[in-house]
Amino acid sequence: MSLIKAEKAEKSAFVLEFSVDKETFEKAVSKVYRKQVANINIPGFRKGKAPRSVIERMYGKGVFYEDAANDLLPDAYEAALTESGVKPVGRAEFDIQSIDENGIVFVATVPVKPAVEIEGYKGIEAVREVAPVSDVEVENEIKVIRERNSRETEVEDETPAAMGDSTKIDFEGFVDGVAFEGGKGEDYNLKLGSGSFIPGFEEQVAGHKIGEQFDVNVTFPEEYHAAELAGKAATFKVALKAITKIELPELDDDFAKDVSEFDTFAEYRADVEAKILKRHESAADSAFEETIVKALNEKLAGEEIPEAMFEAETENLLRDYDNRLRMQGLDLNTYFKYTGMTLETMREQMRPQAESFVKTRLALEKIAELENLTASEEEVEAEYARLAEAYQMEADAVKGMIPAESVAEDLKVKAAMELVKASAAAPAAAEKKPARKPRAKKAKVEEEAPAAEETPAE
Repeated sequence: MSLIKAEKAEKSAFVLEFSVDKETFEKAVSKVYRKQVANINIPGFRKGKAPRSVIERMYGKGVFYEDAANDLLPDAYEAALTESGVKPVGRAEFDIQSIDENGIVFVATVPVKPAVEIEGYKGIEAVREVAPVSDVEVENEIKVIRERNSRETEVEDETPAAMGDSTKIDFEGFVDGVAFEGGKGEDYNLKLGSGSFIPGFEEQVAGHKIGEQFDVNVTFPEEYHAAELAGKAATFKVALKAITKIELPELDDDFAKDVSEFDTFAEYRADVEAKILKRHESAADSAFEETIVKALNEKLAGEEIPEAMFEAETENLLRDYDNRLRMQGLDLNTYFKYTGMTLETMREQMRPQAESFVKTRLALEKIAELENLTASEEEVEAEYARLAEAYQMEADAVKGMIPAESVAEDLKVKAAMELVKASAAAPAAAEKKPARKPRAKKAKVEEEAPAAEETPAE
C-alpha cells in the first residue's frame, strides 16, 4: 500500500488517496480466481477447470477485479490511516479512482473530529443547591418501612371498620335507580383510606360491622373519565364481609433492631435522614452538572460536527441500554414487544442525549488542550485498577481491552469538567424581598390527602 495524499476536506473530513501495487493486486486477483473457478462453467472445460485467461476472455479482463478490491480494501485503508495519522470518528465512504492490471487507487472520505473553539467556560453561572431534609421526608420513609413490617389481624367480633383497615366487600352501583356498567364487584379487597374508590365512598364504609348491608351515596366528579357518569349522583349497595386490622409496630428501639443494624431508634432515624440527604446531594450534583453541560454545548463553536459522531454515540447508548436489560433477564426485542416501541423510535428518543454527549466531549477535550491538562502514569494505573474492580476483571485484561491512550484522554476530560465546575459562579442575586413574618400555627396540623378519583370497580 502507498499513501498518495491526505487532504483536509469540508465538513470535518479528510480525503485519503492510496494505492495497491501491481504485485499485491495480482496476488489478490489470483486468489479470487482460485476461490470462484469451482463454480464457473465454460464450454469445452470440466466445471472448475477453466483457465483464468479463458474466463477473462469470455467475461472481461476485470471479472475478478471487484472482489479482489474488496479483499484488499480493509488492510490498505488501515495502512493509509496509520501513515497519514488520520483518526476516523465513523465509517468512511470509498471510491475506486482507477483499477487495472497495474493495481488500484482508492479514495476514502473519512469523517474526523471537527476543529472546535470554546470561550467563557470559566465562571459559568451555576449553583449546587442541596435541598434540606425535612422531618416529613424522614417520617414518610420510616412510615413505608413501618407499614412493610405491620401485622394483619382478622376481626372476628363486632368491631367496626376504621380508616386504614382492609375490608372485603360486595357492591353494586346505581344511577337514577339503574345499575351501570363497571359498578359491580364481589369479594373486593378495599383498604379504607387508599383512595381507590371515588371520594366519599371509603369514608362511608368506615363505622360499619361485618355482616352489615348499607347504602353508600356519592357523586361522581365532574371531570370523571366516563362521561356518562361525570357529575352524577350514585348509590352503591354494599355488603361488608370481612375486616382486617393493620397493627403497626411501635417506633422504638426494638423496631430499629428489627429493620436495621442499629440498636436505638434515634440512630436508625439519623441513618434514614443521612440517606435522604445523600439522595438530595446526588440530585444537586446532577442538576449542577446539567447546567454546566448545557452552557458548554451553547459555547461550543467551530466546524460542523460529522453526522457519524452522533450516529455512533446513539448506537453506544442503545448497546448500554440493551446490556442493562440483559442484566435484568430481558433484551431489546422483548422490551419492544411489551412497550410497542421500535428500534427506530428508540434511536430518535436517544438522539438528543447522544448529541449533547458528543458536544460536551468535544468541548471538554478542547478545554483540556487549552489548559494543558495531562494524566500521569500513576493516574492511568489507578484508573485501570478502578475499572478492573468495577468490571470484576483482572487489571491486565482491562488493559488489553482499553488502550492507555484512551484512558488518559478520559482522565483529561474528567479533569476539564472538574475545572469548569470548580470555576462556576452563582448567578447574580436577585433583589431580596423583605421576609414575611411566620404565620401563627394552627391547632390542627394533620390533614388527610384527598382521595384519588377512580371508578369503584377499579
